[in-house]
Amino acid sequence: MSTQQQTSSRTPVLQMENIAKRFGAHLALKGVSLELYAGEVHSLMGENGAGKSTLMKILAGAYQSDGGTIRIDGAEFVVDGPQAALEAGITLIYQEINLAPNLTVAENVFLGREPVRGGMVDRALMSREVGAVLKSLDATFGPETRVGDLIIADQQLVEIARALHRKSRILVMDEPTAALSARETERLFALIDGLKAQGLAIVYISHRMEEIYRLSDRVSVLRDGAYIGTLMRAELSAERLVQMMVGRPLAEFFERQ
Repeated sequence: MSTQQQTSSRTPVLQMENIAKRFGAHLALKGVSLELYAGEVHSLMGENGAGKSTLMKILAGAYQSDGGTIRIDGAEFVVDGPQAALEAGITLIYQEINLAPNLTVAENVFLGREPVRGGMVDRALMSREVGAVLKSLDATFGPETRVGDLIIADQQLVEIARALHRKSRILVMDEPTAALSARETERLFALIDGLKAQGLAIVYISHRMEEIYRLSDRVSVLRDGAYIGTLMRAELSAERLVQMMVGRPLAEFFERQ
């Protein structure tokens, strides 16, 4: 069954409809809509300032929208803050790593949700649970490793482990390969393939065409805060994507000799 047939026959895990956002006199989002299904990678493209990060920060509760509707599994949902988003199974992994470097991996994963036993933090339980998640991700470090001692790629893995431990269903990755080597990028791609196979719904933001081709089931394009359209994997081409992103054909970027 094709991706198009699969998506048309089931309810989206996420629907964002006519989302608007204004910053002073600037209208950053002009009625943007986006659908996301379980077990797919839906890439979001657009030039800098197109509204991609703003839309995802609304989903994650970091910003409040000025209009529009969000639905989870078809039911209307109000994201009135980051905690509400987390409780709904939504995790946004920012381009800048959002971890406490002085704490261990287990402490970061459980931060703000530490289990207590006999009036004391149950560190043994934390270590067991986080160790199991790390093992499922084929991590080369353990739950007691200090985050500040990890390379960026492994810190990113800690963020993913935290999302999985929280039972997140929707994972947003904003330019995740910006600070990664080619080898680390391939490792991340293999991990994304595995998460997709487990049924996670993934929004992937990137400017890099090769990443979009490698990962995407569908690609949606924003331009100047407006939704331009969505392409299925089989429809992807540099010419179509560039024209949607900038509003003119790719051929116009080259001087005719």
